[in-house]
Amino acid sequence: MNGTPEPPASSPEQVIPADERPVVTAPFHTADLPPTPQRDRRLPAHLWVECPPHLLTLGADFGVDLVAYKRLIGRRWLLWRAGPAVHADARYGAVDTEAIDDPARFFVYRLYPDGTGSGKGPDGIEHTRFRSWKESLRDN
Repeated sequence: MNGTPEPPASSPEQVIPADERPVVTAPFHTADLPPTPQRDRRLPAHLWVECPPHLLTLGADFGVDLVAYKRLIGRRWLLWRAGPAVHADARYGAVDTEAIDDPARFFVYRLYPDGTGSGKGPDGIEHTRFRSWKESLRDN
């Protein structure tokens, strides 16, 4: 990443649990976001220079302030998450890189501690499986 300090090198067998990965402290731009998941650091939304305001409150209603970047889906969807991946309240948000500031092009998927979830995709369908929600992002 151009403007973001790189973390110390680690070997593949030294995978850091997601919630224990160090949080990057330098601002970064959309062009700096990697397409694949980061296994060694977390990129917080509040340091993303182009961050839309609606992304910053992704987990506010259930007490999660840190919104972290996860990956690029398809060619245009930036996936972010507030909260842990499993066994707790969490919410994923997908930002359209072609309309970053447009809340109508921002889609969320809510996860609950029991593993259930739901979210409307850009296909207009309410998905109850996270996988199908991500597929709707990829395909639209």
